Amino acid sequence: MASSIVFKSFTGLRHSTQEHPKVLHSHTNPISSFSYRRFRITASKSSPKLQNRNLRVAVIGGGPAGGSAAETLAKGGIETYLIERKLDNCKPCGGAIPLCMVGEFDLPLDIIDRRVTKMKMISPSNVAVDIGRTLKPHEYIGMVRREVLDAYLRERASTNGAKVINGLFLKMDIPKKGSENINSPYVLHYTEYDGKKGGTGERKTLEVDVVIGADGANSRVAKSIDAGDYDYAIAFQERIKIPSDKMVYYENLAEMYVGDDVSPDFYGWVFPKCDHVAVGTGTVTHKGDIKKFQLATRNRARDKILGGKIIRVEAHPIPEHPRPRRLSGRVALVGDAAGYVTKCSGEGIYFAAKSGRMCAEAIVEGSENGKRMVDESDLRKYLEKWDKTYWPTYKVLDVLQKVFYRSNPAREAFVEMCADEYVQKMTFDSYLYKRVVPGNPLEDLKLAVNTIGSLVRANALRREMDKLSA
Repeated sequence: MASSIVFKSFTGLRHSTQEHPKVLHSHTNPISSFSYRRFRITASKSSPKLQNRNLRVAVIGGGPAGGSAAETLAKGGIETYLIERKLDNCKPCGGAIPLCMVGEFDLPLDIIDRRVTKMKMISPSNVAVDIGRTLKPHEYIGMVRREVLDAYLRERASTNGAKVINGLFLKMDIPKKGSENINSPYVLHYTEYDGKKGGTGERKTLEVDVVIGADGANSRVAKSIDAGDYDYAIAFQERIKIPSDKMVYYENLAEMYVGDDVSPDFYGWVFPKCDHVAVGTGTVTHKGDIKKFQLATRNRARDKILGGKIIRVEAHPIPEHPRPRRLSGRVALVGDAAGYVTKCSGEGIYFAAKSGRMCAEAIVEGSENGKRMVDESDLRKYLEKWDKTYWPTYKVLDVLQKVFYRSNPAREAFVEMCADEYVQKMTFDSYLYKRVVPGNPLEDLKLAVNTIGSLVRANALRREMDKLSA
């Protein structure tokens, strides 16, 4: 079954640079696109009040970013349209969400398949470190299925007044430049699938004032505004139904495998779902070998998933850094479309939902609950707030990936470091509550010394391995 997967061409990513000759800065550093710049902003107070209607916003994409944006917009008095092609979409995704997301987004507990309180980090030499000793009784990592989470968020947006359209976004006509066109609408072209036209659908158009691109790593909205390309990873995942006695082992446990065999620049995982496990891996640098890495991940977990049956195979691109451009006029990008996936951990669900909500909040505020037209300055407030809040998290994880994912000896050092309770506490506090936690100076000093020691041993081991392979 796994061998039947064929990767499509992911337009708009680094792989397709030739399609975007007008885009500058496609070489942008993954972190530099978060750097602060000075902008000349036109005060939106001058934006006209709308006559006999409310502001119209289209959200393209119905994942966590799109669903959260549409709900916030609809609640805020905006005439909201959410366009999503695959309403039963099962995106290949580990499905881990932090504890803070459950509260922030008022998620019902019945959509959370598992509450993970234990993790095993497994080194290239199969040394396993147990993680989770510092968790408090109420703390856990939630495991969800994307088809369940996404459908819930879309349904909640619909309940609050958003119109959900089962349709495929094709392109949009952008207003021409000039003062006479400053408030002209964006014209969206899409195919609607309502069951009346069979599988072909019906071509339609929609005029809106603002567009939010939440349509994933292969975003057509991003392509429409020449947002630029970026490096991306391929994530490959198999859902495996394992015997019930083996499922007991994964009841509240997740596993992460590191090593050149499972990925040269990422990690392999086994995450528990409702009645099966998700086994997957990813890579940026060796995409053509993804099936080989997946096989190695399965082999590393072989004894624990023995007798399992593959029930679904999934593959999808994951952005490696923010796009060079995330905003143009009254069009903004959020979630994977903007490139909001963290290095090292590959986490994106929380950041997708959060960015969708933050963008929508900026629109609601700037439009005075849908009564006034907005302009680019209103949407830029979302970017400024996002960068200020999350830039440190992205920077820290980028550094960690560069230091510890570069070789097997470095990965051995990383796993060794994960055994430290202080490391575990700092890591979980940062992950569960989405903040860079200030540390204890004395413990930080001890950690620095231990880290240096681990890296020195790792480098010595690498030199010895190089001699043996010479």
